[in-house]
Amino acid sequence: MKLPSTKTAAALIMLLLVIAIIPVGIAMEWGGHKEVALPAWQLKWEHAVLHDIQEAMAAPSGEWRTVQARADRPQPPAGADSVWLRFSLPRTEANSALLIDKVYGDSLKVYIDRRLIYDSSEVINYSGNKVLIPLSGEDSAKQLYLWSAGGKDFGIGGKVRVGSYDKLLSFYVKQDLVDIVIGAALIFMGGALMICLLFLKPEFFSGGLFLILVIISFGVLLITYSPFLRLIVNSQERLTGICFDLALFTLLPAFTIYFEQLFGPGKRGYTTRLRNFQLAYSLFCLGGLALNAVLSFRFDYLYSFLTINVTGVLIMAQFVYLLYMSLTYALRGNKDAVIFSMGFSVFAFLSLSELLIYYFSSERYHLYWWKWGMVLFVISLIVILGRRFAGSHEQALEYSRELEKFNNDLQRSEKMEIISELAASVAHEVRNPLQVTRGFLQILGERSGKKEKEYLQMAMEELDRASVIITDFLTFAKPGMDTVDVFEVSGELKHVSGILVPLANLQGGAIELHLQEDLQVSGSPAKFKQAFINLIKNSIESLQEEGLIVVTAWKTGSHVVISVQDNGEGMKVSELARLGEPYYSNKTKGTGLGLMVTFRIIEAMNGSIEFQSRKGEGTEVIVKLPASGNN
Repeated sequence: MKLPSTKTAAALIMLLLVIAIIPVGIAMEWGGHKEVALPAWQLKWEHAVLHDIQEAMAAPSGEWRTVQARADRPQPPAGADSVWLRFSLPRTEANSALLIDKVYGDSLKVYIDRRLIYDSSEVINYSGNKVLIPLSGEDSAKQLYLWSAGGKDFGIGGKVRVGSYDKLLSFYVKQDLVDIVIGAALIFMGGALMICLLFLKPEFFSGGLFLILVIISFGVLLITYSPFLRLIVNSQERLTGICFDLALFTLLPAFTIYFEQLFGPGKRGYTTRLRNFQLAYSLFCLGGLALNAVLSFRFDYLYSFLTINVTGVLIMAQFVYLLYMSLTYALRGNKDAVIFSMGFSVFAFLSLSELLIYYFSSERYHLYWWKWGMVLFVISLIVILGRRFAGSHEQALEYSRELEKFNNDLQRSEKMEIISELAASVAHEVRNPLQVTRGFLQILGERSGKKEKEYLQMAMEELDRASVIITDFLTFAKPGMDTVDVFEVSGELKHVSGILVPLANLQGGAIELHLQEDLQVSGSPAKFKQAFINLIKNSIESLQEEGLIVVTAWKTGSHVVISVQDNGEGMKVSELARLGEPYYSNKTKGTGLGLMVTFRIIEAMNGSIEFQSRKGEGTEVIVKLPASGNN
């Protein structure tokens, strides 16, 4: 069974992560429970921050107005500083609760029968978050009075539900717990990536660092924006707000820097300019945060204007620009830009839509869908980083292979140089004595008897074989073309075939030619024929019964390609790897000189030679030579 590749495994893991997180989150957001939703309630505006439950309960019915649950939330009239709301509770059992989807303002008090049952003693800006108010069995079918004040917006909105405390608490917790879970997972992921980053080369550190800052900033934003955090640190509203702002000030420039590292400075350096502006603005807001803290937060209004209104507009402008640039790069065929655009498009669309709704609702809307777009976007960023690491690893492996090949070629070249010098000197010194010896043996043969002539003939044949070996030595030592001509490949191959057909027939084989006409190369025709005689002879010697050798020649681009393919016994991988080594031969009486000479001749003609073989299936030799300029 074939195992999946690393890339496929990583993609499957990412897919499983998305499949696991999103349905769980949706289930946590929309988990089923039973409750009674109140269809309507009554409202009375107050023009004083002070409140009196006695006066509210004694107020005439004409001062109260009915608000339907599905209707838009009434806005405070001019001069209103607080609001009273009253609910007619349904019949409840012990261990019940009231869940209000959205409560606005800084202060909230709840009464039943003039008895205070809930008091937000800490100064908390609910910002449209939920509130769960426990009820006892004695509160069944009574009227509940709720007083809200503080800030520029106060009151309630959304659904008001009464039901089992345990089930409503489970829903209350689970609906926003997913923000904490995802945020904590992102921070953990960023920390794990940071540890891994410490072991990488410096050139990978900066790119990974800014991605980690983006991931951790997203995680902190999710956690600090989550309404669930107020259950844990409801007295640390100021601290969570500061953490939210610091994450936002980090995210904006880090995101643009990471984008710039991926795709460059942009047209006319606009991406670089945006990055510099965001760095300056984040430092300015950071200074404003520090100054506001030193002055006991006296400039909250101005600081909120900078960090909410101005920053929100900058975020929208940044998203639009980066989305435009990523789509531009994607249309140019950049694969990283395609991945970035897909993830960022979802994130930008959801975020921009919710930001617009947030501002048009006078900051009453609670951002919700952006976190799922953010999860998909972070996954796309990690995929891009993984592709970069994988590409760098593959490039390093390619460099390693090229370096190994270069070293092998260099060693082979040095060996060949030494052997060729030795071969040339030995061949010159040995050839003359051999010729003299052969001459004397020939004279002795004329004066000898029949039996002596046979022995002398065998001795001369061995001398002739030695002479051929010496000639190969000289060819190997000096493979350069004595005379360089432009010749027709098909004509020379036909000549070689004509010489070797009888030998092939003796082996029970045949030679087929499939030659394209008008193929011309530059070099020595004699050396060319010698090289292919060696190649085809090797194929003939490997043939078995019904053997066939197919010689094919064609032109591709600026090269002439010649293939010699046989259906002989073939070679093992170990034998194939050693072809061309000095004096290596897989024949019993072979010297290896034939292939050595062939390699040198092809190399001298600026060509290349490649062997493809499988044991028992045959061998194919592919020679590629530069085509002549006249062709």
